[in-house]
Amino acid sequence: MRVLVTGGRGKVGRHAAAALSAHGHQVVLTDIVPASYGPQPRGELPYLRADLTDYGATIGTVMKADPEVVVHTAGIPDPSHDAPATIFANNTLANFHVAEAVARTDVRRLVYLSSETVIGHITAERPVDPDYLPLDEAHPARPQDAYALSKSVGESICDALVRRCDATAVSIRPSLVLAADDYANFVPLLRKRPAVGRFNCWSYVDVDDLADLIRLAAEADTPGHEVVYAAQPDNLAGLPLAELVELGWGADRPELRPINRDDAAGISCAKARELFGWSPTRSWRDRV
Repeated sequence: MRVLVTGGRGKVGRHAAAALSAHGHQVVLTDIVPASYGPQPRGELPYLRADLTDYGATIGTVMKADPEVVVHTAGIPDPSHDAPATIFANNTLANFHVAEAVARTDVRRLVYLSSETVIGHITAERPVDPDYLPLDEAHPARPQDAYALSKSVGESICDALVRRCDATAVSIRPSLVLAADDYANFVPLLRKRPAVGRFNCWSYVDVDDLADLIRLAAEADTPGHEVVYAAQPDNLAGLPLAELVELGWGADRPELRPINRDDAAGISCAKARELFGWSPTRSWRDRV
């Protein structure tokens, strides 16, 4: 397939592009950072610079790349370094422009990188607990802050997209995304102070496994708009989930639903397995 990957210079975009290319797809990257002009290194993927908050630039880029599938990973990736209004405006406008470009061209599928924060409690300004663990796609979404809200609106934009045209969509909600060099910053902390991981239910996703899921979602032909979580099957603390829930919440802990392994993550990847045959194989144990 011809695939356009937005945010192609970012962590997730780079790995997704590599996974798609490795499986024989023709990949074009777009991002806001400057291009490297002149002769390109052998094997370098084609690159188009674009500011996706500009609709003209967005639709022009999609038309030039002429993709069958758009993988949309671009956007401000966390709420830590920008003002709330900046985060919401950037992410929401880019999401709408990408979906609008998909609707106005012959793109058949949009794969959108949403976030685990859509559920609400992870980045909540007023503390709120999940109803149950492990979290799944049936759990109510209660976003509060600008980042989580922007990701939730992005999913609503995908709902609207499939109502008004023949394109299909998949929203992937990654947990804490870790590349090989990131594990050393998180694992020792959670091994020493496991209760800290309560903020996102001790879940994580390896960026290479996430890239595999993105590829599988791009290749699939599921109808309408599907939403799936992306999380490794084990938790980042390496302890039984029941013990972690006790440490994190005590007597007021959320309902713990059945799990298929003691050290399960607090976010379920069962739907991604069922829909796309995703089989995440990496663990923090392989990295540290």
